[in-house]
Amino acid sequence: MANIKKGDLVQVISGPSQARGGDRGKQGEVIEVLVEKNRVVVQGVNFVTKHVRVGQTDRGTKTGGIETHEAPIHVSNVQLVDPSTKQPARVGFRVETNKDGKTSRVRYFKPSRRAAKPTKAKASTTKAKTETIDAEKDAE
Repeated sequence: MANIKKGDLVQVISGPSQARGGDRGKQGEVIEVLVEKNRVVVQGVNFVTKHVRVGQTDRGTKTGGIETHEAPIHVSNVQLVDPSTKQPARVGFRVETNKDGKTSRVRYFKPSRRAAKPTKAKASTTKAKTETIDAEKDAE
């Protein structure tokens, strides 16, 4: 089963950064998946210019010139984006059975290391020491 499908939101995780004119860090929707070549076409990523020969349509309008469109990039250079955290995350598969007894594989996002974990509030040791000292003074 494929990790990435048409319509998924992905982020480019390799290549030159955007500051250097690359596409790393950009997010976009998958337009097309080329399974045989292990490549995907992502909307707004990896633009190339294509020179098209000037022609004429049936109505007489001129076509051609320089066009820009998205070129495919390797599937290993993109990662699925978790919709809840808006961060790229790893994907796992879970086998689920429905009421009829049919089994199906379902994708799920693994917990990300990038996500901020809730921190536990630690009790201040200096405050605890002063309270014990005050308690000792009251006992005397």
